[in-house]
Amino acid sequence: MINHHLALLKREIWEHRSIWLTPLAISSIVILGTLTALIFAGEYAQELDVALFGAQNLVGDTERKAVMAGLFFGSSGIFFLALGILTVFYSLDSLYAERKDKSILFWRSLPVTDAETVISKLATALLVIPVAAIVAIIGTHLVNLVVTGIWVSMKGGDAGLLIWGSVPLIDNWLSMIIMIFAASIWMSPFVGWFLLVSAYTKRSPLLMAFLPLVLIPMLEGIFAHSNEFAKAVWGRLAMIPIHSGVGIENLFDEDKFELNDQMVSVLAQIDIGRFLSSGSMWAGVLICALLTFGAIYIRRFRDES
Repeated sequence: MINHHLALLKREIWEHRSIWLTPLAISSIVILGTLTALIFAGEYAQELDVALFGAQNLVGDTERKAVMAGLFFGSSGIFFLALGILTVFYSLDSLYAERKDKSILFWRSLPVTDAETVISKLATALLVIPVAAIVAIIGTHLVNLVVTGIWVSMKGGDAGLLIWGSVPLIDNWLSMIIMIFAASIWMSPFVGWFLLVSAYTKRSPLLMAFLPLVLIPMLEGIFAHSNEFAKAVWGRLAMIPIHSGVGIENLFDEDKFELNDQMVSVLAQIDIGRFLSSGSMWAGVLICALLTFGAIYIRRFRDES
């Protein structure tokens, strides 16, 4: 049974090469951007010597960790954006493409149920694509650390202290993994909706998916003078209850105005219990399940012959 479902996931990766090509392309761009920045930084030799001296002798360990954590998440931001875009286009194309090229007739001839097929596509959107992004992010971080460490050593700096000794690898990676999968679960209603549209629409799945999400808020504002639907849809990602709610004023020691050691840890700012106890999260999972069931129903009884 496990091999059966793994085969379905491999099919998705084989048919939709963008699942791994997109993170690979972004990783290459980020690494090239790092190399370009290091090359241009090398032109400012005097300022660079001062910066390296200050970072080694005047800046504390906590501040160096804060800077490296910021650089880590800054380089990961483009992956988060691409992850969302890739998930949208994959979900809308996954069931629509097989009907468009008539490959659905071949897959229906195999001992694979409609439920298994649709659920494999849901799992690809919510699990496989995030895993591909995580692998690409970690690989990019490691390459950038190696390149930057070599560059710092060539410029006379202590790479062991400034780079490898300052970056909180496990803290950053664990927090990134938690946030990616939390966002995947939190936004799962949209994936369910995209799968439903992909199974139903005859043309232009992108237009058919987003048209209601644009028109309904407009009509709601005109006739009901409300924006509740717009906030629930377009503002949902910003409402994810994964952070512990620490304010910026708590990041510093009140007396010395220095960074607190605990505040440097991104993992310490994540509240998994708050996320798992959120009613909105479980409501979203239920909506995703209902929409996915609708996609299974449509695929099962739709005549594509």
